[in-house]
Amino acid sequence: MQDNATDDQDTETEWAEHRTDWAEDRTILANERTFAGWMRTGMASIAIAVGLKAVFGAAEPTWLPKSVSMIFIVAALLIFWSAWRNAGKAQNRLNAHNAECQPTRTFAILSTIFSIGAVIIGVVLWML
Repeated sequence: MQDNATDDQDTETEWAEHRTDWAEDRTILANERTFAGWMRTGMASIAIAVGLKAVFGAAEPTWLPKSVSMIFIVAALLIFWSAWRNAGKAQNRLNAHNAECQPTRTFAILSTIFSIGAVIIGVVLWML
């Protein structure tokens, strides 16, 4: 009897470890989805900036619609860099088991590219 109890405990422990590993993999994938969601939110902020400039572009004084648009460009930059920082911190705390996770460098590269694009859009909006 004792031997069966030990085997059952070992099996239960093994399954509990598998469930924990799977939960960590799900968390890694959820972190990547959250990062993508924040990047979309940043892009939406840029779209609002472009839309505001298009709608209020003829307003006087001209610096006013440009300034309001720039608020959304700055918000997009903050969103991009916050997403990168938080996704990287979360990814570094977790260990992948079966999931193939993105390297934290990918988060940095994407955030940098999106930020450069936001700055360029901001410059173009200000020059219009």
